[in-house]
Amino acid sequence: MKALILSAGQGKRLLPLTADCPKCILPVRGRSMVEWQIDELAKCGVSEVIIVLGFRADKVERLLRKRYGLNRVRTIYNPAYAVSDNLVSCWAAHDEMNTDFVLLNGDTLFEAAVLERLLETHGYPVTVVVSHKDDYDTDDMKVELDSCRLVKIGKDLLPDQVDGESIGMILFRDQGPMLFRNALGRAVSNPSAQKKWYLSVIDDMARSIPVWTCSIKGLQWCEVDYHADLKLAEKVVSACDGRRKDVADGRVCQATQVSLR
Repeated sequence: MKALILSAGQGKRLLPLTADCPKCILPVRGRSMVEWQIDELAKCGVSEVIIVLGFRADKVERLLRKRYGLNRVRTIYNPAYAVSDNLVSCWAAHDEMNTDFVLLNGDTLFEAAVLERLLETHGYPVTVVVSHKDDYDTDDMKVELDSCRLVKIGKDLLPDQVDGESIGMILFRDQGPMLFRNALGRAVSNPSAQKKWYLSVIDDMARSIPVWTCSIKGLQWCEVDYHADLKLAEKVVSACDGRRKDVADGRVCQATQVSLR
C-alpha cells in the first residue's frame, strides 16, 4: 500500500510558529507531525510514502533523510504552493496514482486504528473517512450521506444536510486511482483550479459514481489548523504512543506491520 501526503502549505494560522517552519514539522510531544503520520502508516503496512512539499521543503527533506534515510520516503515539490490550494498539490502527485493508495492531508493526525478500520473496507474504489460530532463550524469539511454513500462534501453544506465531516483521509482501490487521476486532470484544466480543494473533485465524482465512506466513531484523530489544536494533537499522539507500547508488550498483533524507522 502506498500513501500520498499533502504537506506543501505553510500553515499561516499557526504563526508565528510557522514563520520559517512548515506546519508538517511542528513538534508534538517530541516528534514532528509528519513523523507521527509516517509511523502510524507503517504500523498498518504502508511501506511507500510520497510527500508533496512546498514551503521550506528543504527543512522537511532534511528531517526525513535524518529519520528515514534516502529511500524510505520520497518527496515531490509543488512550485505553486504559495498561490494555489491543495488541488494543485494533489495533481503534482498524479503520476504516483498508479496503484492502490491512501491520500492524507498533512495536518491530519490519527491513531493507527483509524487506518486499520479504513483498510478493512472492501469492494469500493473510493472511500472517504468520516467522523461525527454534535456541532460543525464553517471551517469543517462537512459531508452529506445516504447511509454510507457520499452525497455531497464541502464546507458550505447547510446544517440540515450535515451527517459528519471528512478527516482528510481517502482510500483509492482498484479503479479508484485511475478514476481520481482522470477527474483531477479535468479539474486542473480549469483556471479556477488554483483556488480549489481536491475534495471538490471528490464531490463531483460522487454525483456520477458511488463514493463510499468509513466512519471512525470512537477513534482518535485531529486536524491541526490553530494553536488550540496542538493541545488536541497531544491527546491523539498519546493514543499512538499507548498503542506502540501495546505492540512492544505483545498485547497487539499486527500481521502487516512494516517499520520505517
